[in-house]
Amino acid sequence: MRISLLSWLFFYSYIATIFIITAVLVSGECQSHQQELLLGLGKTLNSSLSAKMRNWNQSTDCCSWGGITCDQSGRVIILDLSNQLISGTIDNSSSLFNLQHLQQLNLAYNTLSFSFPCGFDKLSNLSYLNLSNAGFTGQVPAEISSLTNLITLDLSVNLFLRDGRPLKLEKPNLKMLVENLTRLRSLHLDGVKISARGNEWCKWLSSLTNLEELSMSNCNLSGPIEDSLQKLKNLSIIHLDRNNLSAVVPAFLAHLPNLTSLRLSSCGLHGQFPREILQVRMLQSLDVLDNEKLQGSLPEFHHNGSLQNLVLSGTNFSRSLPQSIDKLVNLTRLDLSSCNFSGAIPSSVSNLQQLVYLDLSFNNFTGQIPCFDLFKNLARVDLSYNKLSGKIESFKWEDLPNLTRIDLRHNSLNGNIPSSLVALH
Repeated sequence: MRISLLSWLFFYSYIATIFIITAVLVSGECQSHQQELLLGLGKTLNSSLSAKMRNWNQSTDCCSWGGITCDQSGRVIILDLSNQLISGTIDNSSSLFNLQHLQQLNLAYNTLSFSFPCGFDKLSNLSYLNLSNAGFTGQVPAEISSLTNLITLDLSVNLFLRDGRPLKLEKPNLKMLVENLTRLRSLHLDGVKISARGNEWCKWLSSLTNLEELSMSNCNLSGPIEDSLQKLKNLSIIHLDRNNLSAVVPAFLAHLPNLTSLRLSSCGLHGQFPREILQVRMLQSLDVLDNEKLQGSLPEFHHNGSLQNLVLSGTNFSRSLPQSIDKLVNLTRLDLSSCNFSGAIPSSVSNLQQLVYLDLSFNNFTGQIPCFDLFKNLARVDLSYNKLSGKIESFKWEDLPNLTRIDLRHNSLNGNIPSSLVALH
């Protein structure tokens, strides 16, 4: 009995020792010079409103601080101070650029008031860099192009948050920025003013063959969209809205097998929209809003469990809606307003039970309103400015618990308005 007890105590001590060693290896203990660098960074920032930086002090292990992740050796590898209401300056001499083991840096959505600093080339291990709406202004520095390990780069700017002070890609231009970033999978430059002649930006991007996400909304880009972009076979997200592309929609977009989101609103598009794009199996969202010269019609749909968001508002799409529209079983937003659709609204629309937002206003739809009593998620309906007819009270609007707004103006409807609709706006 004594032997077995000693054996048990030895075994317990051994396991406890292994556990302690493992815990130390996993969590790491902050190296002193790493802590000094972080404290130096903190002194240059106004972080009084930051929840993450509240416990940054000399007496605690910096690996336990908010926004900090360390490796097993106690070196800082992730710094995430996004959405922290931080102000102040990060200039070229900032101690931030001496945290040379950083792999991920996120300063998004702060108010750092300084021109874009040039020290990022020292952070050569970065694979993730998110400076979207961080507050930096002026020219994007050439040093960013030396971060050859980058997989994600987000420099997006919302000008409504920036008092009209843009980021620019002039010298260096977009070509110089991306030519060495061949590992990029995600590139977000929304709102960055890009200097490019014509559509040469397409050729510059075509070398990024690993790219999966391309978001360059409101970047002063010109069209047409070149076929060279079809080299980017892995693209799943393409957001080029609010650029003056003045072009037709290229058919090769229908041959990107992983395409999930295509946003080309307010781009001056014209010609015939390739119907095959609407049949891409992985497509979840299509938005071509406000392209008044863009023509097209909806195809016959096969079963599609992917498409959730379909926005064609302000285009010249026409003809009738296909009865097979009910094959879009997960559609939550259908906005076909201000187009030239005609004919009856197909009864199969009633099967789109995931719909939350339905806008068919300003078209030429005729006939009766289909029954909506199965639309348990429906919150907004706009059927105004059509040629619909029939009695209003025959529809079971009271069975729509989430309905907050309905607009049936300027139709040929008759009958009494149900009491359940009176309170809606």
